[in-house]
Amino acid sequence: MEIMNSDFVEVAALIDSHCHLDLPHFDEDRDEVIARAREAGVVAMVTQGVDLPSSRRAIALAERYPEVYAAVGIHPNDCADFQPSMLDELRSLAAHPKVVAIGEIGLDDYWKTVPMDQQIRVLRLQLDLAAALGLPVILHDREAHEPIMAELRAWVRERLPGTPLAQRPPYGVLHSFSGDLAMAHEAYDLGFILGLAGPVTFKNARGLQVLARQLDPDRLMIETDAPYLSPHPYRGKRNEPARVKLVAEKLAELWDMPFEQVAFLTTGTARAFFAFDHKP
Repeated sequence: MEIMNSDFVEVAALIDSHCHLDLPHFDEDRDEVIARAREAGVVAMVTQGVDLPSSRRAIALAERYPEVYAAVGIHPNDCADFQPSMLDELRSLAAHPKVVAIGEIGLDDYWKTVPMDQQIRVLRLQLDLAAALGLPVILHDREAHEPIMAELRAWVRERLPGTPLAQRPPYGVLHSFSGDLAMAHEAYDLGFILGLAGPVTFKNARGLQVLARQLDPDRLMIETDAPYLSPHPYRGKRNEPARVKLVAEKLAELWDMPFEQVAFLTTGTARAFFAFDHKP
């Protein structure tokens, strides 16, 4: 399915920019999960790889379901055994016509399962791969704000030194953004956009909700991270792409904006970011 302009005439169309549909949480009812997403107005879902096997599964799902697209990459918590030769397979996987990004990649200083120097090495290699392929990156950042921003600063300076900020396309997205406003503005300046997920709907997420009110609606995508981070009132239960609608509804409340406008803005950003018009 090619997502053409006509697919977005309905301004309430939504895109789940980050989910993990290959996980066993969906093995018993994956068809029904996709059907519920369609019924909720979700016109595209981007399912993420976290290692080579899951990246292959993501592509298989993209081949099976017209609305599903794939990102391929190696997650920071899954990079302990990374070998440079793995880049060759990632490069091959990324050539698939329904691969729209390199991800999920990044840094994680919460679980501490992989030494930070190893995570940084693997992140740099995958950033360079994305630059070589002309694909955006989907970034995981958990309690690693300072090191990931340092890596992005260095990468952007090396990639396009001297390019005026206004001419920079989105290089990537900080998914399920958890930084502060200063970090958000620096990300914008470097050429990145932000993703918000279920936590913005949590009753006790006052700080994130205050931040969300200050973010640029034109530089934001919405996501579920399904099966994780299920929004209120489903917190603690398995998440699924249909619930990205609850994230959009919460942002409509926070921004004092019609739901249809939130859907139009976030869908337009995702459509451009992933270059859906150029994908099958």
